[in-house]
Amino acid sequence: DTITRLARLVLDTNCFVYEKKYYQQIRGGAMGSPFTMTLANIYMWEWEHPLIEHQKIHNELYGRYIDDVFMTTNLSIDQIKARLNIAHEQDENIRIICTIGSTIEFLDVLVDNNQGQLKTSVHHKPAAEPYILPYLSDHPRHTHRSTVKSQLLRAARLS
Repeated sequence: DTITRLARLVLDTNCFVYEKKYYQQIRGGAMGSPFTMTLANIYMWEWEHPLIEHQKIHNELYGRYIDDVFMTTNLSIDQIKARLNIAHEQDENIRIICTIGSTIEFLDVLVDNNQGQLKTSVHHKPAAEPYILPYLSDHPRHTHRSTVKSQLLRAARLS
């Protein structure tokens, strides 16, 4: 009961400033908030659990990062759409946009299925903007340092 009340407090008092005016978010939560991310992961776990069990039984891959899902299957396209339809009907708040193919972009990875062998390479979305965080933004100062640090680490890992 205490945890539920605290969760409601966080979700019901989520305010932000836009063009010098205060607004209250009335649905959902701020995705930058550690609490909201944890809550979203719990919510998604409940939703995705039957799908994960199906993947385990059929010895297939399943991965998720926030709201992006990657999975492998040997089902027909009609069977895939039927499974995703079942998953979609569980919750109207979760929108499913499906991409099916032997080559798939997942986050910053290009996954290619070559006769059952998965090969990966680095993928950069053409529409993705470089990471820019204006110095005068409302983000805390540690965010500025973290953005630079994370991009330098990513560059080192990819080289």
